[in-house]
Formats: sequence, structure tokens, C-alpha cells
Amino acid sequence: MATNYQERFATNPQDFKSYDTERIRKDFLLDNLFEKDSINLVYSHYDRYIVGGAMPVEKKLDLETIDPLKADYFLERREMGVINIGGKGTIDVDGKSNQLDYKEALYIGRGSKKVVYSSDDKNKPANFYINSAPAHKEYPTKKVTLKDAEVVELGALETSNARKINKMIVNSVVKSCQLQMGMTELQMGCVWNTMPPHTHARRMEAYLYFEVPDDQVVCHFMGEPAETRHLWLKNKQAILSPPWSIHTGAGTANYIFIWGMAGENLDYTDMDKCEPGELR
Repeated sequence: MATNYQERFATNPQDFKSYDTERIRKDFLLDNLFEKDSINLVYSHYDRYIVGGAMPVEKKLDLETIDPLKADYFLERREMGVINIGGKGTIDVDGKSNQLDYKEALYIGRGSKKVVYSSDDKNKPANFYINSAPAHKEYPTKKVTLKDAEVVELGALETSNARKINKMIVNSVVKSCQLQMGMTELQMGCVWNTMPPHTHARRMEAYLYFEVPDDQVVCHFMGEPAETRHLWLKNKQAILSPPWSIHTGAGTANYIFIWGMAGENLDYTDMDKCEPGELR
């Protein structure tokens, strides 16, 4: 079986205040998502969100259902977004091939029965980053490139947070039930993402950091605005962000991150902002 999974349970913010570094990493850090010829998934009890990675090298990888879903096939009651952060690869959805190059995305709608991941070149394998959420209806599978994305530029060089937000799986680009995904690219010399930070009680979120140099790190901040904590992340590590938590980070070098979220609505601007001076 090439599809592996683990579960992560929801955390009360009052309990979170007493967590040490080891406990925070155990509950929120997602590591080893990309392993040769494996699909590795984390089933989160935050909005039943699934985060994972598929890295086909020597063989094609069939997406198999996992026990928590109690489903005949993985997408029986779910939708999925995939962004490729590796070499060229192909995702077959019910027999239809969809080729994804670096930084290209694919939305896969509910009811898709057979999903197969493969790499075009085993020496440069695809790294398919997977997000999935429950879905109430079917929408068509659709490929999204950066040219298709809705782009917003925020921040400034003076505050070290100039960045380009590429909204890839959002309602203005592709229809989905609740899943949203995109990619934020920082300008060279800038280190802060999502600054000023925010929370959104109606949605949870997950971050994947990539293009982090091997000898560099990103410091991810989380927790309630007046009770923050931090974790140091390396390349291709991800983090779960509860609805009550801020999510922001600063790197020791340039990097990119993919955000994904699901919850009560699809309003990207539905958030409660926190000014830097309010953080503790």
C-alpha cells in the first residue's frame, strides 16, 4: 500500500498555552510529506482537512481511500487541490490525463473515482502537494496555472513584506465547495509573510513552505494574538493553523509558501486582522 496516513486532533487554545516545543511540533508540524513512491497524508480534525504529498518515482501512485473517510473511494464525499512543487508530472483523473509543471495546480471535484499520480522523469520527480476537504456537490476538474491565477500584491520593501499572492483555487478562478489554495511569493530581500497577521474563526488553514535553501529556515508564528508561539520549519515542511490562531512567518532567506484553507465560507477577505503592536 503506497497511501499512508496519520490523524491530528483539534486543540483547545487554553490548553495550547501550556504546550512546549515538542508538543507543538507533534500536533501541528507536518513533516516527511514527500517520500519516494509514497502518498503521505495527514487527516486533521480541523474542518476534516487533509494535507499530504505524493512523490512518484519508479512507479505510478494510485490514491487509495483511508479508514477515517469510511468511503469506497477517496473523493466520494471530498474535493481536492494539488500543486506541483517538483518536476513535471501527470495526474490521471478517471482516465483523463492532466500534466502539471512546476507551480501548476489541479482542482479535482467530488465523485472522481480514480486518481493516479506519475512523474515524467524519475530523475526529476514530481512533488504533488495535496489538500482536500469535504464537499457537498460536484464541480469539474480544472487545471490552473500562475497565468490563470488572480494576483494581488501586498506589503512593501520598507516593512520587509512585499509579496505577490497568487490565488489559484478560489471562486474567481475555479468553482469549489469550500477548498481554497494559492501560492505567495516574496520579493527578494523580504522575509515576512502575512504581516500584519490575522485570524479567521470561520476557516482553518495550512501552510507549506518550499524553496527554502537547505541551510536556511522559516520561523512560523502561531497561537492567539496575545499568546503566540513559534516553530522553525525547513524546506517542504507544512503546518496546520487552527481557526483561533494567527499564521505568519519570517525566513532567514527567500522562500515561497502555499496556503490552503476550508471552512464555513469562500470569502477570502473574511478575517480579523491583528496589528503588529497587538501581538504578544
